[in-house]
Parts: sequence; C-alpha cells; structure tokens
Amino acid sequence: MATPSKVELSPSDKPTFTVDSLSQDSAELTSKLLQENHDKHHIFFNKGGFHNHIVHHLLTVYALGASPEAIQRHYDNNKSYQRTDLNFEEKVVEDMHDPAKFKKYLGDQKYYYDFLVFFQYEMEAKGWQNVVNEYLFGGDERAEDLLVRLYAGFLHPLIHLGFGVEFQQPAIVAEALAQTAVHDSWIAPLFHDSERKAKEKTSGSKSLVELLADIQANEKIRSAPKWSDGNKIRDGILARAGDEMTDITSQYLVKPDDDLDEATAKLMNSVSYFTGCSQQPPHVPKLDFYYIHCLNCSVFLPSLLSQPWLSRQNYARLLTWKGRLDLAMYASRGSPKLLLDEVTQYTPKTLSQGSANDWSKIFEEINKVEDDGHSSKVIRALAKAREVSAKYESHDEFVLKGGDWERLANLAVDSVQEGENWVRSCGFEEAWREVPERSRL
Repeated sequence: MATPSKVELSPSDKPTFTVDSLSQDSAELTSKLLQENHDKHHIFFNKGGFHNHIVHHLLTVYALGASPEAIQRHYDNNKSYQRTDLNFEEKVVEDMHDPAKFKKYLGDQKYYYDFLVFFQYEMEAKGWQNVVNEYLFGGDERAEDLLVRLYAGFLHPLIHLGFGVEFQQPAIVAEALAQTAVHDSWIAPLFHDSERKAKEKTSGSKSLVELLADIQANEKIRSAPKWSDGNKIRDGILARAGDEMTDITSQYLVKPDDDLDEATAKLMNSVSYFTGCSQQPPHVPKLDFYYIHCLNCSVFLPSLLSQPWLSRQNYARLLTWKGRLDLAMYASRGSPKLLLDEVTQYTPKTLSQGSANDWSKIFEEINKVEDDGHSSKVIRALAKAREVSAKYESHDEFVLKGGDWERLANLAVDSVQEGENWVRSCGFEEAWREVPERSRL
C-alpha cells in the first residue's frame, strides 16, 4: 500500500488519463524506481534550482503505456546527474511544527529533506488529504504563503502535487509540499493584487481567450519584458507593467458556483491554444519551453476537481490562480501573435498518414524521445484536453476542436525530432535565430 514514505502503483488504479491497459510489470518497476528517487535524490538536481523531473517523466510514460524496458532506460538516462545530498536535522523538523519557526526555513533548498520528513510525519498523523488542505488551503498566514509558492518555479510544485494526487501517492504529495516550501514567493503580487482588484470590480469576468487578445492589444504589457531580463515575469511584466497586468488578470475569475467542469475544460483548451499557436513562420514549428509548463500542469485539473476532500471554493481559487499565471506567462514571453492556421493546417511529418490520427501511435512515438519527460507530458496533456473539450466544441471560447488536437499533437511530436526540442521566449525574434526555416529543409 502507498504511504507517505512508500511509492506503490497498481495498474488497477486509473489516473485521470492513461492508455486502456497498464501492465503489472510496468507498475512494479515504476514503483521501484520512484522509490529509489524518493529515498536518494534531491528535488533539485543542482544548486541553481533546476528541477528533478524523474517523477514527472516516469509516471507520464507509464500512463502512456511505456514498456518496462523504456521506463528503465528513461530512468537511467536521468538519474546520473541527480543530487544525492539528502540529510535532515531532527531539531529543524521539530521547529517546523511551530508556525513561527516554520517560516524561517522557507525558500531555502538546503531544507528540502527536512521539509520532506516533516510532511511525512504530518501525513502519518493526520492523513495526506488533511495535510494538503491544512497547509495549502487552510486560510492562515502559513497556508496563504505556501499557496503562492505552489505556483513558483514555473509551476513545478503544482505539477508535482498533481502527480501525487492523480496517482494517489502520498510520498509524492509529501515531495510536492516540501518542494513548495523551498521555492520563493516573489510572484505573490500577481495573485494578491489580482484578487484585490477582482473584488473591486462590478463588471463580469472575461474568458482567457478574450484576455489573451487584450494582452496582445496592450503596448505597455507587450513591451515590458526584455530579451535581456533574467526573469521575464518578475523583472519584466511585474516590474514594468505590473498594474496593467493585474488589471487584466483580475478579469479572469472562476467562482465556486460556476460550472467547474466547463471552466476546467475551457482553461485546458485555452492553454493548448496559446501554446500551440505561438509560432513564427518561416521557422519550423517549435513549442515554447515556458508555455509547455502551463500546458503540462493543466492535465491534473480534472483529477483535482474530482477529489472529495477539496472544496469547490478552494478548487475555484486554485483554477483562478492557474489561469492568471498562464496569462502572465504568455505576456512574459513577448505576447506572440497566435496563429491558429499553424495548427489547423498542419501536416504531420514523423508519423505516416495512417498513424497520425491514431493516439496510440502518437503515444508510442513520444515515448521514444530521450529527454527528461517534457515532451511526453505535452502529449498526455493534449490528449486529456481533447477529451474534456469534446462536449463543449460549440462554445466560442473553445478554439481548438475536432482534428485540431491530432494536428497539434503531431506538431509537438515533429518539433522534438531534430535540433533543440523547444524554443525559449517565443515572442522574441532572438529566440528563433537558431531554428531552421521551413524552406531550407
């Protein structure tokens, strides 16, 4: 049985999106490797704060039907560079039970393992669902601070939490909470100012598609991030156009009494839309590395919505913050024009005509890619977004529909076949300099 310190997958436990059948052999091997990762590896693989993606990678390819051999290969490719400096001090863990002392350890990666042990203790005493509710949605100063940190690091803590919840693995939930605690909180003004302005507004909210267009039309926001900015949200958007940005993000609001299934599907469709359509002809299509984190995170939303322990109020707020960060992320990469024809008219290159519309073939192809899991996460997120969008295709806010999903999935598969897998900060011409042009291929 899965516990706060033990990973144990079963093919009978169906995550939010998987292939039709999962093998016992793959479940056992994935459990074994994730346990090794849990026991031996830091959540960052270097002191610069680059994330360990082993959990994300293995659970995604497992869900997409990867063989035990492929799962082992992906693990071996990525374990070699992980940090193994895991240690904790019992005195620090004891301190963390005091909210006043808890906060002095926040934001410092050297306390990752202390936080991990702390949250494992808490889960053993209270149950993992109660711990998540207390430490992220409790409403006190500590929970409000941690909720901000959950969205830091390009959504990695929230992505990690999503995997833990979706696959019902308390040990991975504990990793996610510890990861949250060692991230920073500089993004707080985006959420807090947006909430304050939303309360002051008398007009209704807008859809993400409408707000993406509003960002495109706002010269101050478009010009706020600079290519030279080290952090284009913090040093660009928030520093130079923070008020204008939160004027727009405050207009996106999901309420507890809304149709939360539709609101979730709408967000997943919208993030797929701006991630896929941010292209720059005549360069070959590439997806933006930062946008794919918004997309990859969205796959967990239906699973979170289905949790009986997560209130509608807390889910609505979580979804609202997710949409607001998606808007800020879009703006931070230069607010590129969204070229829908790049998706709707796309012709697959890697897969044959007979295979390009077969999702099992798409999964098989992406599971071959030797990376740290980002590409397989993109495909699984698109497959889930397609599934939840299907019944809303007649609604104007759902831009991608029908065969667009297969075309976008093939674009994603093709984009990682040669050269750099991703373009970084796709709204800037500089980002495309090394990307070949289509006419030269």
